[in-house]
Amino acid sequence: MSTEISSIEFDTELSNGARNAVRDCLRLKPNERITIITDRECAEIAASLVHEIEKIGSEHNVFVMEDYAERPLKNMPQTILDDLGRSQVSIFAAITQTGELGSRIQMTSVVNTNKIRHGHMVNINKQIMMEGMCADFIEVDRISQRLVEKARATKVIKAKTPAGTDFVAELSPHLKWLKTSGIISPDKWGNLPGGEIFTSPNNTNGLFVVDGVVGDYLCQKWGDIQKHPLFIEVVENRIKTVECSNKELLKEFMDYTHTDENSDRVGEFAIGTNIALKSIIGHILQDEKFPGIHIAFGHPYADHTGQNWVSTTHIDCVGRNFDIWMDDIQIMEKGKFIFENF
Repeated sequence: MSTEISSIEFDTELSNGARNAVRDCLRLKPNERITIITDRECAEIAASLVHEIEKIGSEHNVFVMEDYAERPLKNMPQTILDDLGRSQVSIFAAITQTGELGSRIQMTSVVNTNKIRHGHMVNINKQIMMEGMCADFIEVDRISQRLVEKARATKVIKAKTPAGTDFVAELSPHLKWLKTSGIISPDKWGNLPGGEIFTSPNNTNGLFVVDGVVGDYLCQKWGDIQKHPLFIEVVENRIKTVECSNKELLKEFMDYTHTDENSDRVGEFAIGTNIALKSIIGHILQDEKFPGIHIAFGHPYADHTGQNWVSTTHIDCVGRNFDIWMDDIQIMEKGKFIFENF
């Protein structure tokens, strides 16, 4: 365990988001144990989280990954996984590096097996702690619950945007909708900040214009891509063509989505529900919660959705300014929810 984290001075403006994470989202109790996995770059944020944990009085261990293995982390150190398996609650707050998805999947496998309430704060930064993490997660959860109930009874979702998105998702009652509103349960770990509902679609077709952000390590490099959007044509749930004026981004995206046999397959279809967010900031952790639709190619969270295929990759794609219909009932117009319709 790293004892240095608790002695780090941190910006007090991080405290509200840290308090939300520990108390509202994870609902940590004094008699519970929590494991925090972090890195040197996120040490200040980890310190703010530990400060809130110490107020509650819970037993805790903090692991700074660089103290246990070289980055990029091909495998999560067994010492960390063993500690995680003894906890009821956990937080991952760290900056990702290329090729580390496998180590995070090892971590979330322990989380899933042990029904740990896990807050996943991938690539968290101070701006997100002071914006998305300061949402009223009780209200976000209320909206998310209403929306997920409607989604579970929906067969087709259609989406359009001014940038050119014209996309149709066909849903299956055999593939589950999940709610990750920020209120984390033992049944499904969630990203923090929270605010989305998602499923793995039965099928998707159409044009999806990514004029917000793309995920994983590409997001850190390219940020908000509104000026150079990706135009992704999807046929029968797989990428058919991609166009982009930024040729380097295009090549990196194509390479990523052709890593394995299912890397080009739509594994996730999601609707962001964090109404505290006012704009895209160029950061996937927060931007995928922005009200609207995002899809992801690759890993379909099969353990939770019930999907029957897997992938070693997962890359989110976020758009802007959506009109959305659930079975011909419009639930969003110009990026704003029509609450009376769900």
